[in-house]
Amino acid sequence: MLPGRSKLAVVVFLLPPLALYGLALLLPIVQSLFLSFFRWDGITDMKFIGLDNYAKMFTRDDVFWAAFGNALGYLAICLVLQLGGALMVAGLLTGIQRARELIKTLYLLPAVISTVAIALLFQRIYSLEPVGLINQVLAWVGLESLQTAWLSNIQTVLVAVSVPEGWRFTGLYMLIIYAALLAVPKELEEAARLDGASWWQVFWRIRFQYIRPVWITTTVMATTYALRGFDIPYLLTNGGPGQSSELLTTYMYKTAFVHTDYGYASAISVFIVVECLIAVGLIFLLLRRRDDS
Repeated sequence: MLPGRSKLAVVVFLLPPLALYGLALLLPIVQSLFLSFFRWDGITDMKFIGLDNYAKMFTRDDVFWAAFGNALGYLAICLVLQLGGALMVAGLLTGIQRARELIKTLYLLPAVISTVAIALLFQRIYSLEPVGLINQVLAWVGLESLQTAWLSNIQTVLVAVSVPEGWRFTGLYMLIIYAALLAVPKELEEAARLDGASWWQVFWRIRFQYIRPVWITTTVMATTYALRGFDIPYLLTNGGPGQSSELLTTYMYKTAFVHTDYGYASAISVFIVVECLIAVGLIFLLLRRRDDS
């Protein structure tokens, strides 16, 4: 037990960051919740409409549901690229000695590059006229028939806007998982190999189980970041063509600042917050069931 003075010191040092957290995060959420019960264009007086914004969102807005479906697809692609790629690269890094620091730096570099720069880079990569990198590679290997305007094709645009986000944060999660893998006791791995375990059994039964707390954290981070993804899809396509790459975040932004319907945009923002909380809850629920079994 901490003595009285130590408890007081802890409280004193915790109060400033907690107050800052409340002002920066919790207060805007409460304000958005409050505003979601009103109709307001940002200029005239607010008009209380109760749950009408939520009723419209769930029953009368096809664009919202299209954006919700796109957001789930965007989430799935980002998780596969970020978590799958991070785990694979981190595992490979533990088995090499040379150029390890260079590889880590190169993979981490996209996380510190400007979002606008990444969007401009991928605009050139996806370009059809002038020919971008992907279409040029297809021409080199004799697959000219597959060349397309990746950001204008409704069949490919959602994947096209998801890949930059997945690529951007793979290095960050790779570094976290790599640090966790380094902490796995070598004695456990050596004992398993002496018992005849294959490399997959060593990885799945020992390494992965040992880093599960870190894996949970990275999964939560990747999931919530992807559900709140906005900047790269907005810069690349602005939700188009049509609503084929519209996400909840881009739809919320345009509802507020293009259509000046701040009440409805606030209702969408509340839904995004609830969506993130539900996703985190499901992650912990599934992992708890696995632990119990």
